[in-house]
Amino acid sequence: MIDKSEIVRGTGEDANVVRNKLIAFNAAHVPNGRYEEINLHIKNEAGEIIAGLNSAVCWNWMEVDILWVADTHRGQGLGKRLLEEAERIARANDCAFVKLNTFSFQAPRFYQKHGYQVMFMIDEAPAGQQHYYLKKDLE
Repeated sequence: MIDKSEIVRGTGEDANVVRNKLIAFNAAHVPNGRYEEINLHIKNEAGEIIAGLNSAVCWNWMEVDILWVADTHRGQGLGKRLLEEAERIARANDCAFVKLNTFSFQAPRFYQKHGYQVMFMIDEAPAGQQHYYLKKDLE
């Protein structure tokens, strides 16, 4: 038996239990609570994922967690296609905005080019870089 005061590192399954418990708690306190994962990907001819976007619709917004494009396929518009499809889905789900975060060495200019505005930035996170939080209204 585990000591109730002991803190242990959890598994991915444990993380899902905690996430689902918080989703249930939130739903009990906020009307029209919802949480739906929206994960998109693009595969090459061999069936390998070469680009993907992981997100979730939460209440009245979409939160993009990850947008990734393989190095060998960057500059071909795949990220734009994924972002536009996510925004289309967000609009279809009556989302008012999309929010996401990125680092200075990733893609803040890419998102700004597509209408996202920097809400705030944390300097030196990670050291020598910046951590950006962006939002795009879908009105």
